[in-house]
Amino acid sequence: MTPPPAPPQPVLTLDDGLTLRAFDAEADLPEFFQVIEESLDHLRPWMPWVAEHGLDSTRRFLAGRAERWASGEEYSYAIVLDGALVGSCGVIRYAEAPAGTREVGYWLHPAATGRGVATRAARAMVEQAFRLPGVDRVEIHHDPANVTSGAVPARLGFTRGIRRPFEAVAPAETGEMQVWYLLAPGS
Repeated sequence: MTPPPAPPQPVLTLDDGLTLRAFDAEADLPEFFQVIEESLDHLRPWMPWVAEHGLDSTRRFLAGRAERWASGEEYSYAIVLDGALVGSCGVIRYAEAPAGTREVGYWLHPAATGRGVATRAARAMVEQAFRLPGVDRVEIHHDPANVTSGAVPARLGFTRGIRRPFEAVAPAETGEMQVWYLLAPGS
């Protein structure tokens, strides 16, 4: 059995007061829960997990981060802007993804949008993904109707790939998933 790859850096200090850091399950619970609470209307159209949101589900999410990080399955980061937690991003390995492929995901508190935060966080996640052994392709998936989310991969130079059928679960989802991809330099 091959050991999991060395994990990405647990703290990434970017620019303009933006830091990405691994979650601390206990310390982050109150602030992360509050950020989600304040973001529900903003997230509900696109994020199916919002329907199950509550303190217990947030606690379970945070409690699972260290194990998923250690396994190499998912590297989740708190997005911290000027000292305040404003969202989450990560690099994810899905079982159905082709070998060498990772997906980058992100979401923000509505007050943090429109400032390039999601783009800068996603760029950092792409860099972390390509540092993992064997990763040669990074994808970003979003519902085609979520134009704001789709602007991020476009700004980062991703190629618009296929649209595939996807079960619509969140209220605004269309039943399609737009896949964007970026190949590792030299691929």
